[in-house]
Amino acid sequence: MSPRTDDLRNRVRDRYAAAATAAINGTSATCCGVSADGEAQEMGISGGFGAELYTGEDRDSLPADALAASLGCGNPLAVAELNDGETVLDLGSGGGIDVLLSARRVGPTGTVYGVDITDEMLTLARANAVKAGASNVEFIKGTMEAVPLADESIDVVISNCVINLSTDKAAVLAEAHRLLRPGGRFGVSDVVADDHLDAAQRAERGSYVGCVAGALSIGEYRDGLTAAGFTDISITLTHHVADGMHSAIVRARKPGSDACCGVTACCTPTEQAVDRTTTIGASEIAGGCGCVS
Repeated sequence: MSPRTDDLRNRVRDRYAAAATAAINGTSATCCGVSADGEAQEMGISGGFGAELYTGEDRDSLPADALAASLGCGNPLAVAELNDGETVLDLGSGGGIDVLLSARRVGPTGTVYGVDITDEMLTLARANAVKAGASNVEFIKGTMEAVPLADESIDVVISNCVINLSTDKAAVLAEAHRLLRPGGRFGVSDVVADDHLDAAQRAERGSYVGCVAGALSIGEYRDGLTAAGFTDISITLTHHVADGMHSAIVRARKPGSDACCGVTACCTPTEQAVDRTTTIGASEIAGGCGCVS
C-alpha cells in the first residue's frame, strides 16, 4: 500500500471515528461533516445526506445514536428489496442504521453483517443493536477490500455512501462479487460524478473524506462492475450533491451461471434455490427439474 493510500485511509478512519464520538455526545453530522475534534463542520456541498433520507417510520424505529451517526447519501434499503431469510452484508456499516433496518426486513431467519474499519463505529453499532433488540446482526472489523466472510455466503450486498471512500474500488467490487451467491444482488447508494469531470475537477468540488473527490464517474462505476463480473447493471441519479456530482442508486447482479432448474448445484445435497424467497422444491418444480419425482 502506498503512503498516499495509507494517508487517505487514515484520514477516513479518523473522520468517522470523530463522527461516532460526536453521535455518542449528542451531535448529529451530515456526510463527513465533523471535524477531527468532533465539532460540526460545513462541507461546502448541498444537503441530501444523513437520516433525513429515511422514512419517518424507519427513523422512529431506531436508537437516537444510530440516527445521529447516519452519514449516508441515500437509503439502500429502498434499493435492495430485501426478503425474509436472506443474508445481507453492509459495506461500511458505520453506526448500524442500515444493518438494523435490514434486520427487520429479513426477519429472524435472516442474518445481517456489517463490516467497518473504525473501532469507534463498531462499538457504537453494537450498542445500537442492543438498544434495538436486534439479535440477527453481527458487526465485524475489516475493510471493504478484504471482508472476513466466506465465498458465496451473501444474498445481498448493500452500502451507503462508502464505496467512494475506498482507495481501491476495483477490489471492493471484486470482493462483493466473491461474497455473493450466484444470482445475488448488489444494491448501493453512492456518490458519482458526471463522466466529463476528471479527478482534479472532482477534487475541486469537495474533499476525499467528504465523499466527493474519490467518487467514480458514472461510466467508471459501470465499467468497474462489468470488470468484476456483474450483469444487469443500472445507475440511477437521485439528487444533486455538488456541481456535476450526484447521489445515485447502483444496482447489479451476480450471474447464476451454475444454476439450472432454478437451483444451484442441481440434484446434489448442496443445492439451493437461486430465488432465496422460495423453496428448493418449488424452484425445481417451476423449472421442470428431472430430480423431482
